[in-house]
Amino acid sequence: MSASTDSQRYGAPSPVRRRIVVGAAVVVAVLFGGWLAWTALFHADPAVSSELLTWDQVDDHETTAVVRVTYGDGWVDADCTVRAISEDKAIVGEVSFTPVEGEGPDHEVSINTERRPTAVELVGCTTEGQPRPR
Repeated sequence: MSASTDSQRYGAPSPVRRRIVVGAAVVVAVLFGGWLAWTALFHADPAVSSELLTWDQVDDHETTAVVRVTYGDGWVDADCTVRAISEDKAIVGEVSFTPVEGEGPDHEVSINTERRPTAVELVGCTTEGQPRPR
């Protein structure tokens, strides 16, 4: 069967329907692109972010960690969480702390543990309007 036979037998496709489908696809693509740009810009500059600089084991039941807290547009009230993890991947200690404004960016935190940890994990810092830890 040729294309001309098909169009004679079944009728030609409606040009209006094609324009509607193309127009709807363009609208969806523009909306998705706008949402993607807004999301990237919103998450590009968080109010607070943190990184684990170092950690040291004091004894079998205490570990210290140094956390650097960086603020985006100035100081905000933040809550940060640090975990100690044992060899079998169990969480053996966890501490949450609130950085104090005048202490500078580096904060030393002491974590009391149930048993000897083999790693320390920084969960991150959150603030009002930033529920995901960073």
